[in-house]
Amino acid sequence: MRSKGLLALVVVVLLLGMAGCAGCSAYNRMVEADEMVARAWADLQAQYQRRADLIPNLVRTVQASANFERETLEAVTNARARATSITLSVEDLSDPEKVRQFQEAQAQLSSALARLLAVAENYPQLQTTEAFRDLLVQLEGTENRIAVARRDYNEAVRRYNTLVRRFPTVLVASLTGFVPKQPFEAAESAQEAPQVEFDL
Repeated sequence: MRSKGLLALVVVVLLLGMAGCAGCSAYNRMVEADEMVARAWADLQAQYQRRADLIPNLVRTVQASANFERETLEAVTNARARATSITLSVEDLSDPEKVRQFQEAQAQLSSALARLLAVAENYPQLQTTEAFRDLLVQLEGTENRIAVARRDYNEAVRRYNTLVRRFPTVLVASLTGFVPKQPFEAAESAQEAPQVEFDL
């Protein structure tokens, strides 16, 4: 009788130990996935910042080289100011409203840049300026990097969200505070990089 009780106790301890190990493993995988999202978000933010840093030089070059439309330049400057005023931390990535505001601001900046580059085609003197051409090349490269960083971020979020929502890891996630994060769902206009023409 006593040996049966001891055996039952050993079985219970073993089951609890296995459950604890499984829980720790699930927790560690979620931490790793969360860190991947944070890294991907930091990479994406760095590319957006690179684009924002290029804009003042672009605006100054355009102003110096041509009697450019003031309205177009102001639209770019204002869109840049709005885009750089909205910052998101990793914790904010679970808030759909904050992520939506960030995406809208970036989309407006993309749209304003595309308008500026389209209007710039009407200024042949500007097109021959070396500084302008260099900035266009840098801008094109940055837009490509943004597209890659946005794709990598969405993939990291997809993996993280799958882990957080899947059984049995959803049990550990709910106990430890892991919540799904928002993928980047830019408007169609925001996904179109400004068209940079090199027919100089």
